[in-house]
Amino acid sequence: MNRQAEIKNNLQIVQDRISVACSNAGRDINEITLVAVTKTFDIKDLEILYSLGIRQFGENRDQEASKKFKELPNDINWHFQGQIQSNKLKSICNWARYIHSVDQLKHAQIISDLSSDSPKSIFIQVSLDNPPESRGGVDPDKLEALAVEVSKLKGVSIEGLMAVAPIDNPGTQAFVNLQRIHNNFKSKFPQARHLSAGMSGDYEMAILHGATHLRIGSSILGNRDHL
Repeated sequence: MNRQAEIKNNLQIVQDRISVACSNAGRDINEITLVAVTKTFDIKDLEILYSLGIRQFGENRDQEASKKFKELPNDINWHFQGQIQSNKLKSICNWARYIHSVDQLKHAQIISDLSSDSPKSIFIQVSLDNPPESRGGVDPDKLEALAVEVSKLKGVSIEGLMAVAPIDNPGTQAFVNLQRIHNNFKSKFPQARHLSAGMSGDYEMAILHGATHLRIGSSILGNRDHL
């Protein structure tokens, strides 16, 4: 099977499973945004995804993504979902429309300062770890206070929350907790209706618990054996 056929087949499987998961959860599939996580993959793979209709690409590394951005069509929505470094934000803001991993006010402030001409949609990353913040993400107890301050900034809008399932508790309970946190958050910040959660190993469970943005890489593009 050539690479085009492989990616097409994998993508169809993922899309079919998303459809079934939405049906099982009683949700409209149009609520779901599939972000193809393309970090470390060659530009040719992204071109194949583009030819298959994918317009949402997720990257974790600015140095890599900024090069890909220049080589691909401008109707792609680029998502940055890696750990934020302050000194990389100027470059990230040049190519990313969505930034999924904001967990500090200082980072939101820098994004605001850089985005007066091109507003950015951000997801606040909430920690599901115990202890909180051990792998990034804001402590759920500090989430509302951070969002209040971020809401005051120009050039950024809070799209919703983002989270990664904890290593020691990757199962249902983590998503139950996240859905509860998000529902409470939406009651106070109704514009933050989106939830970025779910990856290749757990996206169906994430859909069941309210995820709207799925960050899927290996199920579509295969394992990164070269890393």
